[in-house]
Amino acid sequence: MALSIIESCVNCYACEPLCPSQAIAKADPHFLIDAKKCTECDGDFADPQCATICPIEGAILNAAGEAINPPGSLTGIPPFKLAEAMAEIQAR
Repeated sequence: MALSIIESCVNCYACEPLCPSQAIAKADPHFLIDAKKCTECDGDFADPQCATICPIEGAILNAAGEAINPPGSLTGIPPFKLAEAMAEIQAR
C-alpha cells in the first residue's frame, strides 16, 4: 500500500506538511513518496491528504497507477466539458 507522485508535480510543498506518516520528501525533479512509510493515511484520515490538497490534477497515483486526484477533481469540471470549452475558446 503506497502512493506515488509523478513528474507533473511542481514542488509546491502543499502535500509535504500534511502527510501524517512523513512519507513525502523533496527530491529532484519532484517530490517523492517513500513507499515504506506511506500508509495512504489509513487510520488517520478518510482520504489521502496529499491528494486532497494537490493543485496538480493527476499527479498522485495509487498502487495500481491510477490517479487518485484525477482531472476534474480540483475544479469539479468533467474533463469532457473542459475539452468542449477549450475547443470553443480556441475557435474564436
